[in-house]
Amino acid sequence: MNITLIQTGGTIDKDYPKSINGWAFEIGDPAFLRIIKKLPNTIKWETIPLLKKDSTELTSEDRTEIAKACQKTSNAKIIITHGTDTLLETALALSSIKNKTIILTGSMRPERFSNSDADLNFGMALAGVQTLPSCIYIAIQGIISPYNKLGRNLETGLYFIK
Repeated sequence: MNITLIQTGGTIDKDYPKSINGWAFEIGDPAFLRIIKKLPNTIKWETIPLLKKDSTELTSEDRTEIAKACQKTSNAKIIITHGTDTLLETALALSSIKNKTIILTGSMRPERFSNSDADLNFGMALAGVQTLPSCIYIAIQGIISPYNKLGRNLETGLYFIK
């Protein structure tokens, strides 16, 4: 099986600062590279480190670039790591893509943290991309759902099935 992994940034990829001074985090190498190293070598991966942005800073041009990367790959199975704040907006921007299973995922805490939810969310996305029919999905907080059936409580940050 071939799966394309696309990095767009977000908390999942945040790392301790290397190029800036202070306590702020910066977006580093794709977290999925560290996660897939833990797996047996049974899947062929295409990795695309496309963007390194906080999802609140993504523009419509960025979302067009993400869509083009999804359309360009010959793989029909795609996982996109993304910031959790605008997962739904990016999923909507990808909704015209047909005949591909695309799952967006991220984490509330950086993958580098020992208490991160990154492994769980990525694992859900990996299982989903291999078993779900063509559609745009989000895998987050123990939920995997078509993007248009998911909502988010902005006060708590929790996602829910509508």
